Amino acid sequence: MIYHLFQALQDWDIPGAGLMTYLSFRAMLAAVLSMAIALFAGKKIIRFLQKKQIGETIRDLGLEGQLSKKGTPTMGGIIIIIAIAGTALLICDLTSIYALLLIFTTLWCGAIGLRDDYIKVFKHNKEGMSGKTKIILQVILGLIIGLTVWQSNDIVIRGKMDSETGTVYVNSSGELSPNADIMVENHRWSDVNVVKTTKTTIPFVSSHEFDYRSLSPFGGSMGWYAKWAIYVLMIVFVITGCSNGTNLTDGMDGLAAGTSAIVGVVLGVLAWLSGNIIDSQYLNIMYIPGAGEVAVFMSAFVGALIGFLWYNSYPAQVFMGDTGSLTIGGIIGVSAILVRKELLLPLLCGIFFVESLSVIIQRFWFKRTRIKYGEGQRVFKMSPLHHHFQKEGIPSIIQKPKNAIPEAKIVTRFWIIGLLLGVATLALLKVR
Repeated sequence: MIYHLFQALQDWDIPGAGLMTYLSFRAMLAAVLSMAIALFAGKKIIRFLQKKQIGETIRDLGLEGQLSKKGTPTMGGIIIIIAIAGTALLICDLTSIYALLLIFTTLWCGAIGLRDDYIKVFKHNKEGMSGKTKIILQVILGLIIGLTVWQSNDIVIRGKMDSETGTVYVNSSGELSPNADIMVENHRWSDVNVVKTTKTTIPFVSSHEFDYRSLSPFGGSMGWYAKWAIYVLMIVFVITGCSNGTNLTDGMDGLAAGTSAIVGVVLGVLAWLSGNIIDSQYLNIMYIPGAGEVAVFMSAFVGALIGFLWYNSYPAQVFMGDTGSLTIGGIIGVSAILVRKELLLPLLCGIFFVESLSVIIQRFWFKRTRIKYGEGQRVFKMSPLHHHFQKEGIPSIIQKPKNAIPEAKIVTRFWIIGLLLGVATLALLKVR
């Protein structure tokens, strides 16, 4: 809203009104504003949750300091949602399909998580919303995002220009529109507009691009529909996986919020580079017109998480609950899809990926050995993985470390690993 107000003020030649036209200014403003909202609203929301006795129910799993967390207010993800959505409505360009999809994702995933936490807290059902219902709602979100990416004419990529010869080209299958001139920072660049494409970014190849069309078993018009069906299914898988992966990571004070903030910074940088024709050409990555709006939104995302960490760092004054974790995961998944970087998520979100994998391995091996030997065996002392480092004295295949590691140290080390994964993801932009 502030963005559109400043747009109107420009017509009156008011000094400073043009500031909001700069993505860099809006990104910095979004980060600071969302952090301020989280800090201010956080204190009031925590008091409200304490007053209503909306506390976390803790099961005794034999973990150090676990029972001391009993009664700590949960549903703190409301703080994150208010900070992100409020900032986005004020700072983002609300005519941008990218901003609208991310705001919609925030509210949709927030509603799922809020309902889940409500059932756990107020209906005293520890299981919360059934897993099947959550998956269905996440799949619906994925289908909405996927179909919008398919049908919206505002979601396109543009071809790259050879900086030496000036030749305009696109390494695609011929889905091109006529040449067009575009102005970027007083430089005129001739570009080719790819109206719609199923191309995405992939490392270790010279073009940095992969087309889902190559997975289609059909040709002709049937192949055109098949490639989009494959792409939409991939979008559904990414959004569902990210949302649940973040949810599993939320088990220690500051763990999910801190690692997600690192992921948000990297995605914001990637969105910034993809939305700038000069930077994208230099780095040989696809240029996505309008992707800069994703960078502004992710700045608000990171600011909100840092503000939330003020209260969620060890020892936590509030837990985000599913209200926060499902929302965070959904935003990460959708933003990666919009900037065509979803195939980089296994590396960038390596912590979420390994946490999810640890649960799958643990359950599979336990059931398999119980059927085979009559008694289940564990691969890890406990899953998700972060609890493995916190537990001791349980027979398992992997026994290291032998002694339990303090929670704060585990979280800090996971943050460091997250930073390394983020740097490695950005470094892939120059690896061919």
